[in-house]
Amino acid sequence: MTLGIDPGTAILGFGVIRGDTEPQLVDVGVIETDAKASMPQRLKVLHAETARLIETYAPDVLAVEQLFFARNVTTALAVGQARGVVLLAAAQAGVEVAEYSPSEVKFAVVGYGKAEKLQIQEMVRIILNLETVPHPDDAADALAVALCHAQTAPFMAKVAQHDLSDRT
Repeated sequence: MTLGIDPGTAILGFGVIRGDTEPQLVDVGVIETDAKASMPQRLKVLHAETARLIETYAPDVLAVEQLFFARNVTTALAVGQARGVVLLAAAQAGVEVAEYSPSEVKFAVVGYGKAEKLQIQEMVRIILNLETVPHPDDAADALAVALCHAQTAPFMAKVAQHDLSDRT
């Protein structure tokens, strides 16, 4: 079971899938925090709710998107804080964490590292055989991260089985 997370302090998306070759949706949604609450209170909610998701679904791995620095440094810092409490919840529960860059997620799900958001969402819908694209975007993005792991992990496991560094 994979728990995918799209971190954010206002809205944190989550998606739970099972299976690698034919992934199936288990749950999808968002954790929203009160915009009027202080940052420490928002982070407390995100941590508690992430811990609850981990307890509920007992994932084998938590897949999370790596921090991508955009133009807005304030947003990047807030996302970094949200990522921090997610990583803490995973570490406290002893759950493995896999991190993927935005381009890795796009490539794994769409086959193109510069795919547009709508392309990613449509592929999430197709891969999971859903009638509609999950909403809001944060939920669909979390499923994309989970799917990235589901498609990447088996390949990486095979590579790890063979020490390719000794071959010339």
